[in-house]
Amino acid sequence: MSNVGNLWERLVRAALRRERTGIDAYGRPAGGIAGNVPSSLSNSRDIDPILRAADEIQDEDPNISRILCEYAYTLAQNLDPNSEGRGVLQFKTGLMSVIKQKLAKREGGSIDRSRDIARLQEFYKLYREKNDVDKLREEEMELRESGTFSGNFQELERKTVKRKRVFATLKVIGTVLEQLAKEVSPEEAQGLISEELKRMMESDAAMTEDLIAYNIIPLDAPVVTNVITSFPEVRAAVSSLKYFRGLPKLPANFPIPATRSADMLDFLHYVFGFQKGNVANQRENIVNLLSNEQSRLGTPDEHEPKLDETAVERVFSKSLDNYIKWCTYLNIPLMWSNSDINKEKKILFLSLYFLIWGEAANVRFLPECLCYIFHRMGDELCGLLSEQIAKPATSCVAENGVSFLEQVITPLYDVIAAEADNNENGKAPHSSWRNYDDFNEYFWSQSCLKLGWPFDTNSSFLLKPSRKSNNILNASITKRRGKTSFVEHRTFFHLYHSFDRLWIFLFMMFQGLTIIAFNNGKLNDKTIREVLSLGPTFFVMKLFQSALDIVVMYGAYSTTKTLAVSRIFVRFIWFTFATIFICFLYVYVI
Repeated sequence: MSNVGNLWERLVRAALRRERTGIDAYGRPAGGIAGNVPSSLSNSRDIDPILRAADEIQDEDPNISRILCEYAYTLAQNLDPNSEGRGVLQFKTGLMSVIKQKLAKREGGSIDRSRDIARLQEFYKLYREKNDVDKLREEEMELRESGTFSGNFQELERKTVKRKRVFATLKVIGTVLEQLAKEVSPEEAQGLISEELKRMMESDAAMTEDLIAYNIIPLDAPVVTNVITSFPEVRAAVSSLKYFRGLPKLPANFPIPATRSADMLDFLHYVFGFQKGNVANQRENIVNLLSNEQSRLGTPDEHEPKLDETAVERVFSKSLDNYIKWCTYLNIPLMWSNSDINKEKKILFLSLYFLIWGEAANVRFLPECLCYIFHRMGDELCGLLSEQIAKPATSCVAENGVSFLEQVITPLYDVIAAEADNNENGKAPHSSWRNYDDFNEYFWSQSCLKLGWPFDTNSSFLLKPSRKSNNILNASITKRRGKTSFVEHRTFFHLYHSFDRLWIFLFMMFQGLTIIAFNNGKLNDKTIREVLSLGPTFFVMKLFQSALDIVVMYGAYSTTKTLAVSRIFVRFIWFTFATIFICFLYVYVI
């Protein structure tokens, strides 16, 4: 515990030091205008790194710093030409002031911007030579492999931060250099960047893999100072995601980071067109779940760590518990058979479910809808596993390639958004628009299977409401699906309809005690005959409650199960005849 406390204190001190000194994770200045890029310009992730690199090399070459700042200003101008975003005008004004200050520090003479590309090339080579980048990573790896850094961890941290800072700056300079070369005419672009420099930039770019952002475990960006990557349970979880026998091969042109080999999530990424960021997040999420469950069972062998079947089964059962219950409720078979599903396929289905959830947007509020999507995509995946070469799924093929978000989530989101637009900011009657419950309850019956796969866009479930005539009658005219099984009509009768048993008990108790009170507490024939009036009272109140069932269900008859509707009307008829009979019998007895 003392070691954990010491590490925590060191982490807090480092964070406070960076807060005081204004140094980011790469050891570069984090203060000034570089740390105040408006959120409205966050679409361009290059602006902030470029400004930080400009601050880094300010003292070495103000002219190069000026070129970087001018390029950052160009990016900001392209993103928001009219400075309409919050804080954009102030940011541009401050950036222009910084550019003028850097111009004042340059050597005398006029500015020849035609030589900006040449200056960047010269500085790129000088910066590499000055920092001796070829030895930076070698020294760091030698120090780590030697094991001597355990007693001098600060030395390893210092070398790592320096390497990140240098390569991050080189990456920015190389990116700006390439973009400026593209902006000139094709004739002038020829020979601007030598082949030797291009190879040098590509080699340096390969050394910046560990600058990729990650949450907890750097899977696509291995960091030598992150000890979590060396844990046996983490290595076992990572190895469990690798390609297994029977999984179709990916095309040769599918991009895979040089820091790792292809895995199941890359296969799902190619087949269904999930977003790259979603795949990276869910890869880390699944590794965390599997490694945490494995740690509860015990640490695997450090030499060749493998996940226990029990760990995979526990994560699989917990994560897909709702889907299993959904299939049981609808009496439909699971997409897998318990006899032929192995550990690899369990992780494959688990990965598919988390990728669907991670990119589901507002459809996450429809858990049974997610079960339907997962069920259909799982069946499609089982068919694709028989192929030799991986190919895109038919359900997710879009005009611009393969996109799960565009072909599966967007149609559902558009319908939900169109229905929400008809609620008039919450003032419209509940019966005139569908909410999340109505959409989700549609998947509580086997009628949802009529949607097909890919979605039948002509289905009444996916028809959007018209903007002006948004009522129940219009829903039936346009064949748009209305409420599912419940409509909330705004009436005070809900006080009775929702709490009918309480009202019946209170009213009958009041009636009975009143009869006894007016008879002075005497129990005779007259009192008994009057107490028998509680029978007709009970049936009359139950008849009223069954009539309210019919009223409050108006608007949902066409979308409710026939058995449920029949039960409501049969109940009303039963209490009608029972009330008439009991009232007649009571009057006859009296």
